[in-house]
Amino acid sequence: MDKKWAACWIMAREFEALPPIDIYHKELAGQESLETGENEHKEMLDHIQEHKQEHKQEHKQEHKQELKNHHMLARKVFLLSGSLSDAYLDITGDDYYKVYINGHFVGQGPAQGNYFHYFYNRFDVTPFLNIGENVIAVHVYYHGVISHAYNSGDYRQGFIAELSIGGLVAARTNHTWTYKITEEHGLGASIGYDTQYLEHIDGRIKVQGWREAGFDDSNWESALEHAKDDHQLFIQPTPPLSVYDMNPMQVVELPDEGYLIDFGQEITGQFRLRGKGRAGQMIEIRCGEELLANGRVRYDMRCNCLYQEFWTLSERDDDELELFDYKAFRYVEVLAEPGIAVDTGSFSAVVRHYPLDETACMFISSNPLLNDIWSICRNGVKFGSQENYVDCPSREKGQYLGDNTIITHAHAYVSGDLRLFRKSLKDFALLSSHVCPGMMAVASGSYMQEIADFSFQWPLQLLQYYKQSGDRDFLEEMHPTAENMLRHFAQFRREDGLLAKVTDKWNLVDWPPDLRDNYDFILNNPIEDGCHNVLNAFYYGAMVAVAEIQEILQGSKSDDVQLALHKVKAAFRKVFYNEETKLFVDAEGSGHSSLHANALPLLFGLVPDEAKESVVACIRVKRLSCGVYMAYFVLQALAEAGEYDLIYELITSNDLHSWGNMVKEGATTCFEAWSKDLKANTSLCHPWASAPIPVLIEHIIGLKPALPGWRKVSFSPHLPDSLREVRLTFQVPTGSITFEYSDGQMKLTVPEGVSVVQSY
Repeated sequence: MDKKWAACWIMAREFEALPPIDIYHKELAGQESLETGENEHKEMLDHIQEHKQEHKQEHKQEHKQELKNHHMLARKVFLLSGSLSDAYLDITGDDYYKVYINGHFVGQGPAQGNYFHYFYNRFDVTPFLNIGENVIAVHVYYHGVISHAYNSGDYRQGFIAELSIGGLVAARTNHTWTYKITEEHGLGASIGYDTQYLEHIDGRIKVQGWREAGFDDSNWESALEHAKDDHQLFIQPTPPLSVYDMNPMQVVELPDEGYLIDFGQEITGQFRLRGKGRAGQMIEIRCGEELLANGRVRYDMRCNCLYQEFWTLSERDDDELELFDYKAFRYVEVLAEPGIAVDTGSFSAVVRHYPLDETACMFISSNPLLNDIWSICRNGVKFGSQENYVDCPSREKGQYLGDNTIITHAHAYVSGDLRLFRKSLKDFALLSSHVCPGMMAVASGSYMQEIADFSFQWPLQLLQYYKQSGDRDFLEEMHPTAENMLRHFAQFRREDGLLAKVTDKWNLVDWPPDLRDNYDFILNNPIEDGCHNVLNAFYYGAMVAVAEIQEILQGSKSDDVQLALHKVKAAFRKVFYNEETKLFVDAEGSGHSSLHANALPLLFGLVPDEAKESVVACIRVKRLSCGVYMAYFVLQALAEAGEYDLIYELITSNDLHSWGNMVKEGATTCFEAWSKDLKANTSLCHPWASAPIPVLIEHIIGLKPALPGWRKVSFSPHLPDSLREVRLTFQVPTGSITFEYSDGQMKLTVPEGVSVVQSY
């Protein structure tokens, strides 16, 4: 804990005497992780069904149904006199809170965290306070379900808050606070992978005015001080979310007492409106990412989210729809019963995402398609960055380790802000040290999931963060986590150094499964089939990254490390390299050479010199016959081979497997798959498809950090002849970098004191 709290953790009495449920376990040991999201992951789960009964007794504690989807309102009135300057509110809640002072919204949070490293937020609240009577009002939400979206399902409910003015405590949570459990958000079904509950708001039982000081809370209960609360609190290292209103781009009246609202692009947040009618009358609200062929909103969305909610009016003049949780949507339908007066001027969205300076990174070129591709990738990263990175802001809302390889790289350039990147690395390090040193695939939600391919990417991300930030202290702090991860996988290492029969985590290769280019390995039975290419390529890539980190920190690679690298490289070539075709096969004993089995060896330096031409030729033929996730590694591999024209061709292609196809299908944020119809439950906002951003900057425009933290800039442009104009500006730790290209003339501007290493 990084401060001494005068405040107490307070909670609803319904949770009194309930011991915390231990939600932390390896994936194969948990009944919950096997059942949540089973439809999505059935292929990977088939081979572990036999483990269910074996471990069922270990995780048999059931969560009370009545304590799920739990909304608690709490408040405290207090008096102030004297100076109100230098006033700060420290606050956190489990699972999530929104806080108000004297009726004014202050903020929300926290970022996902584990109870043993739980975050709190600090707000400057000086503008919200008055001399005399004041009130702090907090809405605390407890999800109560094992999911990616919240670190929940463990009975750790409640919140803690402490107001200090001039360094002295002016108000704090304790038993004098009052609270009420509110039912106004209804009993809607859970959607996605138990990601959130639908909110059927009943305005008749809505608690009006509870955020104001003059509200009568005499019939509310006294809060319970939790004497044994075990949250270990640390100030959140990232800023609170940016929350703001957005007006629709278009409102169209429908023939059946309703309206179609278009916000012009996919966003994340809540829809807001006002209406007046008789008590009990209802308005239906349908949100969606796209329209159906008949022009109506597709609210039963591809991504397993049914965005259909109902608002029951109270007959008050100030009836306003106010939802708590957020969605990913572009369109809204409002359907009102006859006689209801809908205030169309009130239609708006409360947008939320990680703070983004819109001017931090700007790109424009002479290629309109390239501009559109940049835009959808940028928007995908923008709205996929919440309190943590999310694989999608709809179905899962979870932070996936493999997704983060692409998202963090793109976000570093889009935002110029490396704090969320740094936090993500620590999220996985902390959770993994608690559950499995071989790394978890999701952090820090309560959904226990492990994917071996993803584990090997954590050192790659750590090294990328160091190159972008120059933060050597953090690299040194995290280095043991990377080494422990490799040490965990040593149990699956054969005598020749390759990994075989990796059974404690998924072997993913790519997603969805039908975009694996017919990869010849039975992934749901690694016990029988043993040793395959992609996992070992990532394993070698992780070894190389950890060795490079060791060299940075210690000045050289140890003899043992160099020997291990040589051994694995030699074994990889011996087992997977086909000397006749000069290509790599998918698995030991296989004769098939997939895109994946050749791109990754090319990226990680496993391809012998005589085979590089044939491997590139293979990629040239297969193009992006992979998922959007693997496309990042394919493009990076081509850069390693100096194939810049092919990189640009693939990025700007109009193939079915292309970002151009997303644009053609109306994308405003990048998709989960190349086309809406290529994956049964495709989300239309999935930032793991944002590879063009770092690839264009680093390999086509050719700008990279030559020294960590951009203290020196490497400049090696490879612009195609078809690109007549380019302008790029982005922020790095040393300042702003601007690149301009027009009619064959280039101009590069770097921060003062930063030198440039040029290579043409």
